[in-house]
Amino acid sequence: MTIQDRAVTLDVTSRSVVYEGRVWDIVHDSFVFPETGEVLGRDYIDHPGAVAVVALDDDDRILMIEQYRHPVSMYLWEVPAGLLDIDGEDPVTAAERELFEEADVRADTWHVLVDQFNSPGASAEALRIFLAQGIHDIPEDQRHVRDGEEASMKIEWVPFDEALTAVIEGRIHNPSAVSGIMALAVARQRGMETLRDAHVEWNAHPKFRAEATNLYRD
Repeated sequence: MTIQDRAVTLDVTSRSVVYEGRVWDIVHDSFVFPETGEVLGRDYIDHPGAVAVVALDDDDRILMIEQYRHPVSMYLWEVPAGLLDIDGEDPVTAAERELFEEADVRADTWHVLVDQFNSPGASAEALRIFLAQGIHDIPEDQRHVRDGEEASMKIEWVPFDEALTAVIEGRIHNPSAVSGIMALAVARQRGMETLRDAHVEWNAHPKFRAEATNLYRD
């Protein structure tokens, strides 16, 4: 048996914005559940989705960033990541942009490591994590000027085995970092044969799927 998540087109009878936020909204959907015919209502975060990057250099180190995250009141060690919040920007271009803006580097080679939903019971957020290799520093006069929480970020190149141990021992918690590091560990065990092309379709992302299939009706 091959297991695979499957998309469905439910009868969404109404949609309303419960809260309009700066980055994402909370919406309420009413929909007909096909198993019972019952009309159900659910509130969730209408999220644009995100990308993250595990950047691996020639010395077998991955680039990690320490950033303050207010909802959990912690400084977290993460990999570069950001929202898909620019209209028309494809995921690979977004990942390249985040690596440039957050880490001051570019990469020659890109692959998909893993796709996931971060909290599918409460959010529409889809996350694609890339592996970036062939790393080059960006000259100082061409670097992005960071602000907000990003202004004080620490950037470290961490040996891969050390980063993997930090995941296993529960010392880092960011989902992009945890999933990306674990996915890279598995890919290395399998001779990197599990890596997918960087531009492979991402039909699980609700936005891309909705554009293709017109999931929701007015």
